[in-house]
Amino acid sequence: MRSSIALSKSLLLLLLGFLCCSSTEAHVEFGFYNDTCPHAEAIVLHEMTRIIADDPTLAGSLLRMQFQDCFVRGCDASILLDSSNNNVAEKDAIPNKSLRGFDVIDRVKAKLEEACPGIVSCADIIAMAARDSVYLANGPYFPIQTGRRDGNKSEASDLMANLSPPTANITELKAFFLQKNLTVKDLVVLSGAHTIGFSHCSSFSQRLYNFSGKGDTDPSLDMEYAEKLKRKCKPHDHDDMRTLVKMDPKSPRRFDLGYYKLVSDGKGLFASDEALLHDPETRAYVERQAMASSAEEFFKDFGSSMVIMGKIGVLTHQKGEIRKKCAYVN
Repeated sequence: MRSSIALSKSLLLLLLGFLCCSSTEAHVEFGFYNDTCPHAEAIVLHEMTRIIADDPTLAGSLLRMQFQDCFVRGCDASILLDSSNNNVAEKDAIPNKSLRGFDVIDRVKAKLEEACPGIVSCADIIAMAARDSVYLANGPYFPIQTGRRDGNKSEASDLMANLSPPTANITELKAFFLQKNLTVKDLVVLSGAHTIGFSHCSSFSQRLYNFSGKGDTDPSLDMEYAEKLKRKCKPHDHDDMRTLVKMDPKSPRRFDLGYYKLVSDGKGLFASDEALLHDPETRAYVERQAMASSAEEFFKDFGSSMVIMGKIGVLTHQKGEIRKKCAYVN
């Protein structure tokens, strides 16, 4: 009896050890750099404060960078890798042509390499820069987990199957988020990131000039707002990368509830914004935030959803590497 109990305890301990400590269990954690680079997050915030002060428009782009990175191949900084002679990388794919901030990541990486050589990954820098961008745009500051490692592969062809286009309907949006183990609530909360930043006309021009293929305007778009957009974006501006449109006309540099108020009023810029009104759960959240007197609920939810998104496909333990230069594998 005693020997069988001892054996059972041994098996239990073995099982617990496997579950807790298996090198195949990918995970990130709060305070990952406490011992190896204790000032890492402070260094990033200090540098980001200077960068956003010089160019506040970078906040939206750096936030978008984490979305684009995590949804394609996971949060592994694959979006930072340069193309080669025989491969077109993610950063050069059409949806990422307008993405800015690669030089920001390089600048922050250089500061971290001075303080802690070879310790902080480029993937974690993307996550910290996105979080700090939100905070510096008057949004919430939320703790994030770190410990990601950098991937060694980046292909432009991976984007189409993993990123939802701005023309996506609610069914398509929910499917894209579900395949990343994100919920419907995560969808409507993370969409709130559109409260800061800018877009090119090509992302929504179909709503203005050819919504149903008959040269018409999307009837769900507020008529007055549509006319303002038409004055900004001409019918043949599809490939014009110079014209920028504020995603939140009233406060494009302030992280607030403006996005939800716009969507509820028929002034969401993208078809995917308007799509949130076609599902009971997402519509209820949009309308609740649009009427809210405080951003407290949204800020709390946004931080939680960003932490969840930041775990998508992470490389940890011996997988991946810590790049010396973010644009190149070691």
